[in-house]
Amino acid sequence: MQTKKTHTVQEATAKLEHYCAYQERCHKEVREKLKSLHMIPEAIDVIVVHLLEQNFLNESRFAKTYVSGKLRIKFWGRHRLTFELKKKGIGKININEALKDIDTEEYIYIFTKLAEKKAFNITGTDKYKKRKKLTDYLIYKGWESHLVYEKANELFK
Repeated sequence: MQTKKTHTVQEATAKLEHYCAYQERCHKEVREKLKSLHMIPEAIDVIVVHLLEQNFLNESRFAKTYVSGKLRIKFWGRHRLTFELKKKGIGKININEALKDIDTEEYIYIFTKLAEKKAFNITGTDKYKKRKKLTDYLIYKGWESHLVYEKANELFK
């Protein structure tokens, strides 16, 4: 039988400081990590408060970093970004602040490049099916429907 390795509060705090310093984390991820280390709820609360006080954990900073990264790397639109941040337990104020930081020109540029690349790679001859594939893909990626339909109509006249 395998025994669970236990950690002192100091050991767990050091581990979590490194965990948060390596990459921005949200409260939910930190709490899950602490649970995986078999920490009791009281110790989890103490460690989370410490991380907040020492600025290792900051939901606003996390939301801004997350939005920036997922927009530029995974090409997610505002709807998908909002949905994913809500899933991570980020508050509405932090989500709105992070989305406000998106540069409109860059956002439209990323959308246009993504739509054109996807449209070029869709095979078939029926322009209506191609348009549907493109719109489904872009909606799934979280782009606003008015942008999606305008671009699909422009690319598949």
